[in-house]
Amino acid sequence: MVPRIAALTAMAKKKTYRRRSAKSNQNRLKHLISAACVFGGLYVGWQYYQAHFVTPWHAAGDRAGQEAAESFYGRDVQRAAERYDLDYGYLMALLMLECSGKKPAGARFEPHIFKQLQRVRDGKRENYENVTAAHLTDASDDALRNLATSWGPFQLMGYKCILLDVNIRDIRGPNGIKHGANWINQTYGQVMRQGRFRDCFHMHNTGQPYPRTGLPRTHDPQYVPRGLSMMKQFAPSTAHATN
Repeated sequence: MVPRIAALTAMAKKKTYRRRSAKSNQNRLKHLISAACVFGGLYVGWQYYQAHFVTPWHAAGDRAGQEAAESFYGRDVQRAAERYDLDYGYLMALLMLECSGKKPAGARFEPHIFKQLQRVRDGKRENYENVTAAHLTDASDDALRNLATSWGPFQLMGYKCILLDVNIRDIRGPNGIKHGANWINQTYGQVMRQGRFRDCFHMHNTGQPYPRTGLPRTHDPQYVPRGLSMMKQFAPSTAHATN
């Protein structure tokens, strides 16, 4: 009788232990899910903040570069804005985003675009935007590298010269502002004239309007809010008036 009672007691203890263990595991899972939700919420919140508000360190840097940008580019930008009916403040803010207002503006090679242009040239892809194999007949890899590099104050991709019917040396030369503004006018100038500047910044960087989700797809989540903020810094000045 005693051994049987001992066995029953042991079984009861095991069941109690299992229940406690299961409850403990459930609690751990709940804590884990809660922690994941908290960190997920913080991450989404940070992404949303970066997409809509300019961080203090970015704002300070953007203000610091304003004077140099206007000195280097203000006159040419105002002429281009008047010629193509574009917003001066937008163009100045855009070149601040793209080249920090520096002169010379520099260049940036994009390997993924280079690969796509190679595929078009080699007949493995029908087109890349407006570029077809007919445009790339006998183009060397060095030529494709130039087409896959962004140039000038607005960091216009080299292959955009095909749409403009100009040479790469034109968009990276002293007339870079004019050719860049011409491309902007042809591709999303109407959007700008509707006052949709958030879409304009996003289109310049990604080729697409600003997403309805409220979270941009730009390489830098601060790109659009910085651009919108910097537009307020720049206003047409009589000092840049064209003659």
